[in-house]
Amino acid sequence: MKRTIFLTEVGLRDGLQNVDTIISIPDKLHIIKCLIKAGFKKIQITSFVNKALIPQMADAEELISRLPESNDIVFSGLVLNQKGLDRAIVSGINQVDLSISTSETYSQKNTRMSTKEAINSLKKMIKKSKKSNLRVRAGLQCVWGCVYDGKPNQDRILKIIDDIVEMEPDIISLADSTGMANPMTISKLLEQIFKRNPKIALNLHLHDTMGLGLANLYSSLSFGIIHFDTSFGGLGGSPFINGSTGNIPTEETVNLLEGLGYNVMIDKKKVSEISRWIHKKIQNSYFGGQIFRNL
Repeated sequence: MKRTIFLTEVGLRDGLQNVDTIISIPDKLHIIKCLIKAGFKKIQITSFVNKALIPQMADAEELISRLPESNDIVFSGLVLNQKGLDRAIVSGINQVDLSISTSETYSQKNTRMSTKEAINSLKKMIKKSKKSNLRVRAGLQCVWGCVYDGKPNQDRILKIIDDIVEMEPDIISLADSTGMANPMTISKLLEQIFKRNPKIALNLHLHDTMGLGLANLYSSLSFGIIHFDTSFGGLGGSPFINGSTGNIPTEETVNLLEGLGYNVMIDKKKVSEISRWIHKKIQNSYFGGQIFRNL
Protein backbone atom coordinates (compact mmCIF):
# COMPACT_ATOMS: atom_id res chain seq x y z
CA MET A 1 0.00 0.00 0.00
CA LYS A 2 1.34 3.42 -0.97
CA ARG A 3 2.14 5.79 1.87
CA THR A 4 0.38 9.17 1.58
CA ILE A 5 2.38 12.40 1.76
CA PHE A 6 0.63 15.62 2.77
CA LEU A 7 1.85 18.89 1.26
CA THR A 8 1.08 22.38 2.53
CA GLU A 9 1.27 24.97 -0.24
CA VAL A 10 3.07 28.07 1.06
CA GLY A 11 3.52 30.00 -2.19
CA LEU A 12 0.92 32.61 -1.27
CA ARG A 13 2.76 33.50 1.92
CA ASP A 14 6.41 32.42 1.84
CA GLY A 15 6.44 32.71 -1.93
CA LEU A 16 4.99 36.20 -2.27
CA GLN A 17 6.32 37.89 0.86
CA ASN A 18 9.53 39.05 -0.84
CA VAL A 19 7.92 40.00 -4.17
CA ASP A 20 7.84 43.74 -4.89
CA THR A 21 4.82 43.59 -7.21
CA ILE A 22 1.70 43.63 -5.03
CA ILE A 23 -0.64 40.82 -6.00
CA SER A 24 -4.30 41.78 -5.71
CA ILE A 25 -6.87 39.97 -3.59
CA PRO A 26 -8.79 38.78 -6.69
CA ASP A 27 -5.55 37.30 -8.03
CA LYS A 28 -4.79 35.63 -4.70
CA LEU A 29 -8.31 34.19 -4.58
CA HIS A 30 -7.86 32.89 -8.12
CA ILE A 31 -4.66 31.12 -7.04
CA ILE A 32 -6.38 29.65 -3.97
CA LYS A 33 -9.27 28.28 -6.04
CA CYS A 34 -6.82 26.77 -8.52
CA LEU A 35 -4.78 25.19 -5.71
CA ILE A 36 -7.93 23.58 -4.34
CA LYS A 37 -8.74 22.22 -7.80
CA ALA A 38 -5.18 20.86 -7.95
CA GLY A 39 -5.90 18.83 -4.81
CA PHE A 40 -4.50 20.89 -1.94
CA LYS A 41 -6.16 20.48 1.45
CA LYS A 42 -3.68 22.68 3.35
CA ILE A 43 -2.84 26.17 2.11
CA GLN A 44 -0.85 28.80 4.00
CA ILE A 45 -2.36 31.96 2.59
CA THR A 46 -0.90 34.90 4.53
CA SER A 47 1.00 36.17 7.55
CA PHE A 48 -0.06 38.50 10.33
CA VAL A 49 3.01 40.73 10.31
CA ASN A 50 3.91 44.41 10.19
CA LYS A 51 2.20 45.78 7.10
CA ALA A 52 4.89 48.40 6.59
CA LEU A 53 7.66 45.80 6.54
CA ILE A 54 5.82 43.18 4.45
CA PRO A 55 3.27 45.12 2.35
CA GLN A 56 2.39 42.00 0.33
CA MET A 57 0.63 40.66 3.45
CA ALA A 58 -1.25 43.87 4.31
CA ASP A 59 -4.52 42.40 3.02
CA ALA A 60 -4.59 39.41 5.42
CA GLU A 61 -7.94 40.05 7.07
CA GLU A 62 -9.77 41.01 3.89
CA LEU A 63 -8.36 37.99 2.03
CA ILE A 64 -9.57 35.67 4.79
CA SER A 65 -13.03 37.27 4.75
CA ARG A 66 -13.33 36.44 1.05
CA LEU A 67 -12.07 32.84 1.13
CA PRO A 68 -14.19 30.20 -0.59
CA GLU A 69 -16.31 28.19 1.82
CA SER A 70 -14.94 24.69 2.26
CA ASN A 71 -15.12 22.40 5.26
CA ASP A 72 -12.24 20.16 4.17
CA ILE A 73 -9.61 22.84 3.45
CA VAL A 74 -7.27 24.09 6.19
CA PHE A 75 -6.30 27.71 5.58
CA SER A 76 -3.46 28.91 7.77
CA GLY A 77 -1.55 32.10 8.48
CA LEU A 78 1.94 32.69 9.83
CA VAL A 79 2.12 34.33 13.26
CA LEU A 80 5.33 35.62 14.85
CA ASN A 81 4.13 37.44 17.96
CA GLN A 82 1.22 38.14 20.29
CA LYS A 83 -0.03 41.08 18.25
CA GLY A 84 -0.16 38.93 15.14
CA LEU A 85 -1.99 36.19 17.05
CA ASP A 86 -4.66 38.63 18.20
CA ARG A 87 -5.25 39.60 14.57
CA ALA A 88 -5.40 35.94 13.51
CA ILE A 89 -7.96 35.02 16.17
CA VAL A 90 -10.29 37.81 15.11
CA SER A 91 -9.82 37.04 11.40
CA GLY A 92 -11.53 33.65 11.58
CA ILE A 93 -8.69 31.62 10.06
CA ASN A 94 -8.60 27.82 10.70
CA GLN A 95 -4.99 27.39 11.79
CA VAL A 96 -2.12 29.49 13.05
CA ASP A 97 1.44 28.65 12.06
CA LEU A 98 3.40 30.05 14.97
CA SER A 99 7.09 30.45 14.28
CA ILE A 100 10.25 31.45 16.14
CA SER A 101 13.93 31.42 15.20
CA THR A 102 16.73 29.35 16.70
CA SER A 103 19.19 32.01 15.48
CA GLU A 104 19.69 34.98 17.82
CA THR A 105 20.52 37.37 14.97
CA TYR A 106 17.65 36.31 12.74
CA SER A 107 15.25 36.35 15.70
CA GLN A 108 16.15 39.97 16.34
CA LYS A 109 15.83 40.88 12.65
CA ASN A 110 12.52 39.08 12.21
CA THR A 111 10.76 39.71 15.54
CA ARG A 112 13.03 41.94 17.64
CA MET A 113 13.11 39.24 20.33
CA SER A 114 15.89 37.07 21.74
CA THR A 115 15.37 33.32 21.29
CA LYS A 116 14.65 33.02 25.02
CA GLU A 117 11.97 35.69 24.77
CA ALA A 118 10.59 34.03 21.62
CA ILE A 119 10.29 30.62 23.32
CA ASN A 120 8.41 32.15 26.24
CA SER A 121 6.17 34.01 23.80
CA LEU A 122 5.53 30.80 21.85
CA LYS A 123 4.34 29.01 24.97
CA LYS A 124 1.83 31.79 25.67
CA MET A 125 0.69 31.89 22.05
CA ILE A 126 0.08 28.13 21.88
CA LYS A 127 -2.00 28.29 25.04
CA LYS A 128 -4.03 31.25 23.76
CA SER A 129 -4.52 29.65 20.33
CA LYS A 130 -5.92 26.49 21.88
CA LYS A 131 -8.33 28.50 24.01
CA SER A 132 -9.52 30.08 20.78
CA ASN A 133 -10.08 26.60 19.27
CA LEU A 134 -7.45 27.08 16.58
CA ARG A 135 -5.34 24.30 15.15
CA VAL A 136 -1.72 25.08 16.06
CA ARG A 137 1.49 24.46 14.15
CA ALA A 138 4.62 25.47 16.06
CA GLY A 139 7.57 26.26 13.83
CA LEU A 140 11.31 26.62 14.32
CA GLN A 141 13.33 28.64 11.82
CA CYS A 142 17.03 28.24 10.93
CA VAL A 143 17.15 24.75 12.45
CA TRP A 144 20.09 23.63 10.27
CA GLY A 145 21.95 26.91 10.13
CA CYS A 146 21.79 30.64 9.59
CA VAL A 147 23.74 32.95 7.27
CA TYR A 148 24.25 35.27 10.24
CA ASP A 149 25.13 32.88 13.07
CA GLY A 150 26.41 29.82 11.18
CA LYS A 151 25.63 26.24 12.14
CA PRO A 152 23.73 25.84 15.42
CA ASN A 153 24.63 23.64 18.35
CA GLN A 154 22.58 20.46 17.86
CA ASP A 155 22.06 19.89 21.58
CA ARG A 156 20.59 23.37 21.86
CA ILE A 157 18.21 22.69 18.97
CA LEU A 158 17.14 19.39 20.55
CA LYS A 159 16.46 21.11 23.88
CA ILE A 160 14.28 23.75 22.18
CA ILE A 161 12.33 21.01 20.39
CA ASP A 162 11.87 19.15 23.68
CA ASP A 163 10.47 22.34 25.20
CA ILE A 164 8.03 22.80 22.31
CA VAL A 165 6.86 19.17 22.52
CA GLU A 166 5.81 19.89 26.12
CA MET A 167 3.69 22.80 24.84
CA GLU A 168 1.59 20.25 22.89
CA PRO A 169 1.04 21.90 19.50
CA ASP A 170 -0.78 19.81 16.89
CA ILE A 171 2.39 19.54 14.82
CA ILE A 172 5.93 20.96 14.88
CA SER A 173 7.48 22.38 11.73
CA LEU A 174 11.26 22.49 11.31
CA ALA A 175 12.59 24.98 8.77
CA ASP A 176 15.87 24.99 6.90
CA SER A 177 15.32 28.71 6.37
CA THR A 178 18.65 29.45 4.72
CA GLY A 179 19.02 26.16 2.85
CA MET A 180 22.19 25.17 4.71
CA ALA A 181 21.15 21.57 5.43
CA ASN A 182 22.32 18.53 3.50
CA PRO A 183 21.06 14.93 3.60
CA MET A 184 23.61 13.96 6.25
CA THR A 185 22.76 16.81 8.64
CA ILE A 186 19.03 16.28 8.05
CA SER A 187 19.35 12.60 8.98
CA LYS A 188 21.64 13.25 11.93
CA LEU A 189 19.23 15.68 13.60
CA LEU A 190 16.06 13.71 12.81
CA GLU A 191 17.60 10.56 14.26
CA GLN A 192 18.21 12.34 17.57
CA ILE A 193 14.78 13.99 17.58
CA PHE A 194 12.96 10.68 17.18
CA LYS A 195 15.13 9.01 19.80
CA ARG A 196 14.05 11.64 22.33
CA ASN A 197 10.46 12.03 21.09
CA PRO A 198 9.42 8.91 19.15
CA LYS A 199 5.78 10.02 18.76
CA ILE A 200 6.51 13.55 17.58
CA ALA A 201 4.56 14.83 14.56
CA LEU A 202 6.90 16.77 12.27
CA ASN A 203 6.53 18.93 9.19
CA LEU A 204 9.58 20.01 7.20
CA HIS A 205 9.97 23.41 5.54
CA LEU A 206 12.95 23.13 3.20
CA HIS A 207 14.41 26.05 1.29
CA ASP A 208 16.32 25.26 -1.87
CA THR A 209 19.04 27.93 -1.60
CA MET A 210 21.91 25.49 -2.15
CA GLY A 211 19.97 23.21 -4.51
CA LEU A 212 19.64 20.42 -1.93
CA GLY A 213 15.98 20.82 -0.97
CA LEU A 214 14.70 17.69 -2.70
CA ALA A 215 17.72 15.66 -1.61
CA ASN A 216 16.97 16.70 1.96
CA LEU A 217 13.33 15.71 1.55
CA TYR A 218 14.39 12.32 0.20
CA SER A 219 16.66 11.83 3.21
CA SER A 220 13.82 12.60 5.61
CA LEU A 221 11.41 10.08 4.11
CA SER A 222 13.18 7.17 5.78
CA PHE A 223 12.14 8.62 9.15
CA GLY A 224 8.47 8.36 8.24
CA ILE A 225 7.87 12.09 7.87
CA ILE A 226 4.76 12.70 5.75
CA HIS A 227 4.23 16.47 6.07
CA PHE A 228 6.12 19.00 3.94
CA ASP A 229 5.78 22.61 2.82
CA THR A 230 6.19 23.42 -0.88
CA SER A 231 5.87 26.53 -3.02
CA PHE A 232 4.44 26.64 -6.55
CA GLY A 233 7.21 27.34 -9.03
CA GLY A 234 9.75 27.39 -6.21
CA LEU A 235 8.60 30.96 -5.60
CA GLY A 236 9.90 32.75 -2.55
CA GLY A 237 12.59 33.96 -0.21
CA SER A 238 12.78 35.83 3.07
CA PRO A 239 13.21 39.62 3.04
CA PHE A 240 15.32 39.27 6.20
CA ILE A 241 17.82 36.67 4.90
CA ASN A 242 20.48 37.73 2.43
CA GLY A 243 20.47 35.55 -0.68
CA SER A 244 17.34 33.69 0.38
CA THR A 245 15.43 31.67 -2.22
CA GLY A 246 12.16 29.80 -2.23
CA ASN A 247 10.93 26.54 -0.80
CA ILE A 248 11.22 23.29 -2.69
CA PRO A 249 9.04 23.71 -5.80
CA THR A 250 5.65 22.02 -5.54
CA GLU A 251 5.85 20.60 -9.06
CA GLU A 252 9.30 19.05 -8.53
CA THR A 253 8.27 17.68 -5.14
CA VAL A 254 5.15 15.98 -6.50
CA ASN A 255 7.13 14.64 -9.45
CA LEU A 256 9.75 13.11 -7.15
CA LEU A 257 7.29 11.61 -4.68
CA GLU A 258 5.13 10.09 -7.42
CA GLY A 259 8.25 8.59 -8.98
CA LEU A 260 9.13 7.03 -5.64
CA GLY A 261 5.68 5.46 -5.40
CA TYR A 262 4.09 7.75 -2.80
CA ASN A 263 0.47 8.88 -2.91
CA VAL A 264 0.45 12.69 -3.06
CA MET A 265 -3.02 13.54 -4.40
CA ILE A 266 -1.78 16.76 -6.04
CA ASP A 267 -2.07 17.41 -9.79
CA LYS A 268 1.35 18.81 -10.72
CA LYS A 269 0.16 19.96 -14.15
CA LYS A 270 -2.56 22.10 -12.58
CA VAL A 271 -0.01 23.54 -10.15
CA SER A 272 2.26 24.33 -13.08
CA GLU A 273 -0.55 26.28 -14.69
CA ILE A 274 -0.71 28.44 -11.57
CA SER A 275 3.05 28.98 -11.61
CA ARG A 276 3.04 30.00 -15.26
CA TRP A 277 0.09 32.32 -14.67
CA ILE A 278 1.77 34.18 -11.78
CA HIS A 279 5.11 34.07 -13.62
CA LYS A 280 3.65 36.52 -16.15
CA LYS A 281 2.99 39.04 -13.37
CA ILE A 282 6.30 39.05 -11.49
CA GLN A 283 10.02 38.82 -12.24
CA ASN A 284 11.55 35.50 -13.24
CA SER A 285 14.26 35.84 -10.57
CA TYR A 286 11.78 35.01 -7.81
CA PHE A 287 11.23 31.47 -9.18
CA GLY A 288 13.49 28.57 -8.25
CA GLY A 289 11.52 25.85 -10.01
CA GLN A 290 12.11 24.59 -13.52
CA ILE A 291 9.65 21.93 -14.62
CA PHE A 292 6.58 24.17 -14.24
CA ARG A 293 7.74 25.91 -17.41
CA ASN A 294 7.31 22.73 -19.45
CA LEU A 295 4.59 20.65 -17.78
